[in-house]
Amino acid sequence: MVRPPSTLRSEQQQCHSPVQRHGACRTWAAGQGQLWQDQRVSSTLSSQALVEELQARSRAVDPLVNAICTPSPAALTDAARLDTERDQGRVRGPLHGVPVLIKDNIDTAGLATTAGSLALAGQPPPPQDAPLVQRLRAAGCVILGKANLSEWANFRGSHSSSGWSAYGGLTRNPYALNRSPGGSSSGSGAAVAAGLTDFAIGTETNGSIVCPAALNGVVGMKPTVGLIPQQGIVPISHSQDTAGPMTKTVLQSAALLTVLTGGGTDYTEHCRGADLTGVRIGVPRGPLWGYSPGLDEVTERALEILSRCGATLVDHLSLPSPGGDQDQLHVLSHEMKGDMAAYLATRAPGGPKTLDDLISFNRDHADVELQWFGQELFERSAATEGLDSPTYMAARVSALAGGRDGIDDLLRDNQLDALVSPSYSPAWSIDLVNGDNVLGGSSSHAALAGYPLLSVPSGLVTGLPVGLTFSGTGGSDATLIRLAHAFETARITAEGPFPTPEFTQWV
Repeated sequence: MVRPPSTLRSEQQQCHSPVQRHGACRTWAAGQGQLWQDQRVSSTLSSQALVEELQARSRAVDPLVNAICTPSPAALTDAARLDTERDQGRVRGPLHGVPVLIKDNIDTAGLATTAGSLALAGQPPPPQDAPLVQRLRAAGCVILGKANLSEWANFRGSHSSSGWSAYGGLTRNPYALNRSPGGSSSGSGAAVAAGLTDFAIGTETNGSIVCPAALNGVVGMKPTVGLIPQQGIVPISHSQDTAGPMTKTVLQSAALLTVLTGGGTDYTEHCRGADLTGVRIGVPRGPLWGYSPGLDEVTERALEILSRCGATLVDHLSLPSPGGDQDQLHVLSHEMKGDMAAYLATRAPGGPKTLDDLISFNRDHADVELQWFGQELFERSAATEGLDSPTYMAARVSALAGGRDGIDDLLRDNQLDALVSPSYSPAWSIDLVNGDNVLGGSSSHAALAGYPLLSVPSGLVTGLPVGLTFSGTGGSDATLIRLAHAFETARITAEGPFPTPEFTQWV
């Protein structure tokens, strides 16, 4: 069914950067790379002052949320140096002096990079930054520290709890402290929601950015795989892994993506306000809807907003099943074995060098590492036979068919620019004994395909944030940014800024 653009247009205004931080409205001037203090006082905030403010905020709030596992002792010094550069007329770019939090599976020189595991926590920090961190520093960003994550990015045991790691402890959702922050980029999403930073980096293999973005009420973008260098990231799968931005607004994600991809494309140019006239968006109901009535209700309102923006919605479509669970597991298991060994070879001598080493370490420290869930996914991966295995090759073909063919065929057959769906079920109760209870999500097709996703807050279900996911073919990152920014702009016009968390228990 084709739903034409709504004839009842709400007022559309270009909204480049409203964000809600600490209950006050701030604006971010992308063109000049300046952060402005609370508009009520309208004074410029230096990078050093902003870092001091965020560190004070962290001392007050992070004991409740536990999003940051390793603060950077150099953050204030770096901020002061960048302020001096600006005073001397050297501005590196739009993000000069902007504080950024890095997920703790991304190499950051001088800071522990642990993937949440004690096996890496006892090793020296990486000798150099991952390429994406090098790009952040070159752009003038201040590294605030490392964000906690689900240990080994939720690929050690099948009953893991998102947000828990032996190194970082348990991260909680700022909107409901007894509810999950999602994972595996748990700390990155929770930190942005809690006002500990406006800019964070997450990583995704299958849902690890868009899930915590949705559950924490922030923007999360998983770019096309390969758009951002994978080197220096603790791996699961080279065919699916990517880093990506997690921010308060779509514009901020676009600016961060510009830096992370090397600056060849300015993705902020695609944040063009709320007019989507001439855009065709597909709505694949199966199998991405129906697991949460409250989420479906919020998403129906989101579709109306997109229609009022001028988009033509092609409704009641369906994606094929994204391959069997065993096929997906075969791909990840086979790729992890070799990818992990290659990564561990870059770390200091004397530490673990293979999956077998990590498995042995966990057994030797079972009272901490294995206290809540096991390592059967590690053990399965260690037993694989390499990428020449017929099992792997058949599973990879199946994964691509279920992912790329499903998405591309739907786009082509219906002349669509992108797809839209509910992001993830509302945050589930934290249960360290039984693990996560995820009702459904939007990430599997794009994960298998290596295609981009962008989740943007869409509303609340009984006080819990939920999101709307835009997806498309490989390389459609700019299109998704345009659509998500238009939706964000129109939703804020219609409903107001997204509410800030109150750090209470959900009942």
